[in-house]
Amino acid sequence: MSVASLTKFTVPISGAGSMGTLMPKLKYRFRAIVENFGVTTPRSEITKNVIDITRPNASFENQVLDVYNSRINILGKHTWEPVVINLRDDVNGEMTRRVGEQMQKQFDFFEQMSQVSGVDYKFTTKYEVLDGGNGSTAPVVLETWEMYGCYIENVNYNDMSYSASEHASIQLTIRFDNALNTPIETGIGVAVGRGTGTIATG
Repeated sequence: MSVASLTKFTVPISGAGSMGTLMPKLKYRFRAIVENFGVTTPRSEITKNVIDITRPNASFENQVLDVYNSRINILGKHTWEPVVINLRDDVNGEMTRRVGEQMQKQFDFFEQMSQVSGVDYKFTTKYEVLDGGNGSTAPVVLETWEMYGCYIENVNYNDMSYSASEHASIQLTIRFDNALNTPIETGIGVAVGRGTGTIATG
C-alpha cells in the first residue's frame, strides 16, 4: 500500500483536498505542578504522585431580558468549576503530610484559628500537556493551564479495604479564582480587544 494513501485517513473537506489526520494530545502525557502548597512542599513531591487531574471548566450564567414579544439572552458572570486531583498516598506519608500542611494553612484545626486573608493560604496549580519526550530528549509542552487563587475545597482520604489490591489515594477538590492558557497568546487569556459597537443592544 502506498504511503500516500495514509493522507486519505481523514474527513474530506470541499476545496481543501486530502490533509491527513493530526496527532491528538494523549491523556497520559501530562504533569501537574503546585506552587506555594503547604509549608515545606518541593514541587516534585506532589508532581510525581499525581494519578490524574481534571482540566478547567467554565460556564456563564444566563441573563434573560424580557422584551415586547420575546426574550433576549445575554451572558452574566462566569464560574470556574473546581478541578479534582487524585494523589497516590505514598508509604512515607509525604502526601498526607503535605496535604495536611495546606489544610492547616487554610484553617488551624488545633487552635481553631483562620488566616487573615486569602493570600496567606492560596496557591497556584499548573497543568501541562507534554509530547512524550523524556530522558535525553526533554519533553515539549503542548498546552499549559495555570490556575490562580487556589485552595482545597474538599479533601477525601478515601478508604482502606482488606479485599482491595490497589494503592491508597487522596482526592483533592480545588477551587480557584481564575485560569489562563499560557503563554497568553494562546487560548483563554489571548487579547481579543473589546467590542466597538456603537449601538448598545442585546
